Amino acid sequence: MIRAAAIFVLAALASGCAVGPAYRPPVPPAGAQAPLVSVNPAVESVAAPPDDWWRLYEDARLDGYLYEAFAANTDLRVAEANLSAARAVLEAARAGAYPQTRAETAGIYGRDPTTNEILEIIGAKPQTTWLFDDVLDVSYELDLFGRVRRSIEASRADAQAAAAARDGLKVTIAAETTRAYAQVCALGEEIAVARHSLAVVSREAEITAERHEAGANSEFDLVRAEGLVAQVRSTIPPLEGQRRSALFELTELLGRAPQHAPAEAEACVDPPRLKSLIPVGDGASLLQRRPDVRQADQRLAAATARIGVAVADLYPRITLSGFYGGAGTTTASLTAERGLVWGVGPSIAWTFPNQAAPRARVRQAKAAAAGALAGFDSAVLQALKETEKALATYGSDLDRRQDLALAQDRARRAFEIARGEFVAGSLPNLDLLTTEQTLIAAEEAVAASDSALVQDQISVFKALGGGWRDLPIAGRPST
Repeated sequence: MIRAAAIFVLAALASGCAVGPAYRPPVPPAGAQAPLVSVNPAVESVAAPPDDWWRLYEDARLDGYLYEAFAANTDLRVAEANLSAARAVLEAARAGAYPQTRAETAGIYGRDPTTNEILEIIGAKPQTTWLFDDVLDVSYELDLFGRVRRSIEASRADAQAAAAARDGLKVTIAAETTRAYAQVCALGEEIAVARHSLAVVSREAEITAERHEAGANSEFDLVRAEGLVAQVRSTIPPLEGQRRSALFELTELLGRAPQHAPAEAEACVDPPRLKSLIPVGDGASLLQRRPDVRQADQRLAAATARIGVAVADLYPRITLSGFYGGAGTTTASLTAERGLVWGVGPSIAWTFPNQAAPRARVRQAKAAAAGALAGFDSAVLQALKETEKALATYGSDLDRRQDLALAQDRARRAFEIARGEFVAGSLPNLDLLTTEQTLIAAEEAVAASDSALVQDQISVFKALGGGWRDLPIAGRPST
């Protein structure tokens, strides 16, 4: 026993080394951590974006929808279950670092081959009797080459990758819920503009009809004016259909059935608007914030650790085992000296000399790590691309919105002048009709641009990777 204990202590002291490469965070591609190149100081700042970025719109109804969406989303519950499963695997891996115990108690009525053999040797007849035993088995793997430790590292990285996958889903939920709500509001604005345009052209058509009855206009002028009214009226039903579709999209994101669609959202007829510059941070903070980059990093960490697990299989696996208990034909004999059973000793398992299979597993693990590293680089470049594209699109649409606003103002002024001259009889009906059409097109373009701008903003925030910290999941507080 003393020698066995000494062996155990020496082995434990020697178990400080672990074969295989130690994980080091990969270096991102050159320039990945530099400032973002598409930032426009006029509309964006380099301040770190808040995680709850939707609060920048200062819309209490939107805040409530986001909380409801996070609490009700079924995909998020699946991701949380996957994370719980990964954490359970990690706990199982950690258990390998401690002694494994197994207690067994059994009672069997019959003939035991060993007992019968002993009876035959002494000239006695085989007996049918009760046989009892209770044994405690203890085993401990001496982690001389770090197989257990590398297994724990891999499982820990897997759990962190699952957490990152869950967080990435939160980013999507935040963006898509805000997007659906903004779409409802933006289409409300477009419908209001269309109805206003309908009222304008209807009024002008009435004036044209009155002038026709007075003999000042031809029937051709009247037909053209009525045709414009019908044309403007025809634009309203598709917008209303799109708005209902966006409302049902929002309903699904909130975890509601269609009959419980949030009717109060239809009161919104103005897209959410930012009251400050968009905070975008820089490339370094972007990579730290994006869950998909973190997930790729942890996948690489897990793959690196599994190289160590595979390399450790090239070396002997030493296990200390022991058992203690009793055996006998009565329960009382289990504790008697003659029924005592015990044993202790090491065991060595080693795939040698044919190590083709474990060496193939090492090559497989290294190939998986190389693939994970490439996946990390791809995730970094994807994050930067999405962010730069979103910023560039937002900047160009913002410039376009300014020009459209100017065109709308000029079209409105031109229409006012034309209407005055038409009433005075100095302007043909065709010219008035043309200015009406120009004004309607300008107002529709401005409303559509407002919708595009808020969608661009949401794309920017989604690309920045915000919306996953300290948020509720499936009605439970976050952990």
